[in-house]
Amino acid sequence: MNEVLGIDVGGTGIKGAVVDLSTGKLLTERLKLRTIQPATPKTVAKQINELIDLLDYKGNVVGIGFPAVIKGKHSLTAANVDSSWIEFPIIDHFTKVLNKEVFVLNDADAAGLAENTYSKSITQKGLTIFLTVGTGIGSAFFYNGELIPNTEFGHINFHKSYAEKYVSNFARESKKLSWKAWGLGFNEYLEHLDFILRPDAFIIGGGISKKIDKYEKYLTVKTPITPATLLNEAGVIGAAIAASKKMVF
Repeated sequence: MNEVLGIDVGGTGIKGAVVDLSTGKLLTERLKLRTIQPATPKTVAKQINELIDLLDYKGNVVGIGFPAVIKGKHSLTAANVDSSWIEFPIIDHFTKVLNKEVFVLNDADAAGLAENTYSKSITQKGLTIFLTVGTGIGSAFFYNGELIPNTEFGHINFHKSYAEKYVSNFARESKKLSWKAWGLGFNEYLEHLDFILRPDAFIIGGGISKKIDKYEKYLTVKTPITPATLLNEAGVIGAAIAASKKMVF
């Protein structure tokens, strides 16, 4: 199974492309639809079906990265999508509506899985924390190259709320923070994770990774930091990997 459709569901956009798993390259254009609001099970499935038609995908297997904790066949949480996804039978729903064999995993886990497979940024020894920093903060946790799924490091207690409220890219933009102010806050967050988990490496993904030159001088945490390499394609590629390996979480 070398050609699989990967879908990356987000609160603002739903992206999809067919992936060549022998190389990790996209075989089609990466298409993006603006997420219909509210992002309910019905509307998200409709948009994924639209992507399947636009990409003329004839395969029987689809991988989906989704902004939630995925355990068994259910989505247990919902980040930046409608609350109706909480405790929802997500895999059975997509399997029925898409008429495909569907595999679903957390969206940050999908992005991390892609980096771990096709990039040398994630160490194969010790503990790596991969963070996707965008509208929120997603995380993927690797120990000796193996994914430990469904971490939620963007939602750990931080100041008077949780981390992504202060140091996501959305927080930077909405609060009109300078790169220095945001970078210092992000460094504080990394030091907090470093104190709790003692990782061997941090990998920074998401849209903020493309602008690391603007804030890296404010990152003084001792653990090495590396920007991700697959950027906006990572979620789609990782979803396809999970489907090809028939991964269940």
